[in-house]
Amino acid sequence: MATSQNAGAAPPDESAPVKLALEQSQEVKAKLEECADDIGANNAAVQSKIAEGATTLSAPKALAEGRKVESKVQEVADDLHKVTETLAQGVEELRQLEVDLSASRAALAESDAALAASTEAEKEWRQRSLHDATTGLPNRDLFDTRLEQAISMARRHRWTLAVMFLDLDRFKDINDTYGHTAGDVVLKEAANRLSGHAREEDTVCRNGGDEFLYLLVNPQGRENTERIVRSIVQRISKPISVGGDQLVVQASIGIAVYPGSARTPEELIVQADAAMCEAKPSRTGYAFAEFFGSEQAAA
Repeated sequence: MATSQNAGAAPPDESAPVKLALEQSQEVKAKLEECADDIGANNAAVQSKIAEGATTLSAPKALAEGRKVESKVQEVADDLHKVTETLAQGVEELRQLEVDLSASRAALAESDAALAASTEAEKEWRQRSLHDATTGLPNRDLFDTRLEQAISMARRHRWTLAVMFLDLDRFKDINDTYGHTAGDVVLKEAANRLSGHAREEDTVCRNGGDEFLYLLVNPQGRENTERIVRSIVQRISKPISVGGDQLVVQASIGIAVYPGSARTPEELIVQADAAMCEAKPSRTGYAFAEFFGSEQAAA
């Protein structure tokens, strides 16, 4: 695997010009102190000559000493100029660093916004791909996945499962009489009533048309399962307001139980569908395909 030559390299030190300027200023300070010492020494020598009563001073010597000091002062001035240039370079680099930092922050903000938008788009796509567009319920693909997971859990914990296949009776008459918009209202309300009845561990899906599937996890016996089914039948049969009309629909429900009726997702749904057909002419509106492997009857 190729690696970058710069991998592991230490980041540049943005404070290097400032450090260099400080070092140079220390050198200038030392030279200034040296110049001050030389000037002080020259002054002391002159004053000593005067104190001794000398009436003349050696001009060449004094000139030489003065030039020597002048040269050091000029050198200090040059060094001070270098310090100024170094500081100016450091200030410019710091300014550029601030500009780069500001640009990096703006780019990071744009990246965060793009990531958030991408995440939201993915979430929306997953919602659409796994849910029914009309009712918002899970679609058949998601239902099948959850049913497989539920069977695995039921096998491990020795639970039972109930798969209910639900059909709205004479739904076609509503579409033909009141139109498909009214039919969609009925479907949405039926979906709301089913999902509002389901527990968190259960799953309700729209199977297509006016058909729904309902996965009931660990119903804990026939009596409790029948109680749940009767409650669903009653919920669905309540009037639904569509415009100024009160529409009433009835549900036919077929129930298949794992492991009594079948042991695979496909078999459970087929058995529940067959039981739903048996339920249509029944008085109660529901029928069991088979219950815990010992009973098979229309309720």
